[in-house]
Amino acid sequence: MIMDTPPPTELVTIEIQGSGCHIILDREDKFNALNVQMITELCTLFEWTAERSVGIQGELADSNGVSFLRTLVLSGAGRHFCAGADINMMRDAGANSPEENRVDSERLDRLFNGLWSHPCFTIGAIQGVALGGGAGLVACLDHVIATSNVKIALSEGKLGILPAVIGPYVYRRLGSACFRRLAMQASRIDATEALRTGFIEAVVDTPDDLSPEVDVLIEEVLGTGPQAVTLAKELTLEFDRWTGSDEELREFTLDFTSRMRGSKEGQEGLSSFLDKRPANWKNE
Repeated sequence: MIMDTPPPTELVTIEIQGSGCHIILDREDKFNALNVQMITELCTLFEWTAERSVGIQGELADSNGVSFLRTLVLSGAGRHFCAGADINMMRDAGANSPEENRVDSERLDRLFNGLWSHPCFTIGAIQGVALGGGAGLVACLDHVIATSNVKIALSEGKLGILPAVIGPYVYRRLGSACFRRLAMQASRIDATEALRTGFIEAVVDTPDDLSPEVDVLIEEVLGTGPQAVTLAKELTLEFDRWTGSDEELREFTLDFTSRMRGSKEGQEGLSSFLDKRPANWKNE
């Protein structure tokens, strides 16, 4: 049985409208720094929204006509998106045993992997700073729109540690040389460099400009087959992990294409194109 209402949270806000979901980091007084409670709440919401997505359910709506989710927007309340790990959590890490720190790291991995692999199209609306774990969240999103005053940093090196847990996701977004440089440098990059290196996709002047830009992007995404969005992530992960031969990869892509063309969504997309009518996923 799929839950009809989101799990209760205190440090994170969730808003759902139609097939769209907006998750807001809501520790404004702490610059949305990540503590254990916020991380746990985010993990729970990422898992709940994933389960209620079109990509997982294979349908546009449930039996009551309530839309399953297709897009997820992540933002932070106040002046800053996320200042990284909460100071108390970092202090605790210094006193924890290796086993306790392993548990904390596993929680963080669940957070970042839950966002990276989320079946919805994920969008970041980012302002102010995104440091450490905040930069990790940015790296896990599909499309990031940031304000011109944004500052992003893999800041762990300033503390004598490294961005290891967020590393795979930042590495995939930026590539080897850029990830290595920013991890060693550990300093903040501005919107211009973030755009140049591929950390973000678009820049707007002010926080007030974020929502209109997000709305335009969502409208574009809703024209795409909703399960195709999820399968695009599956396809990318297969490419990332591929260890077989080139011939085996070509065979895999042939099978993948055949599966999509024969799917209900694939048949609807091809039929609507030939019939010169909107596909059923455009009739929300």
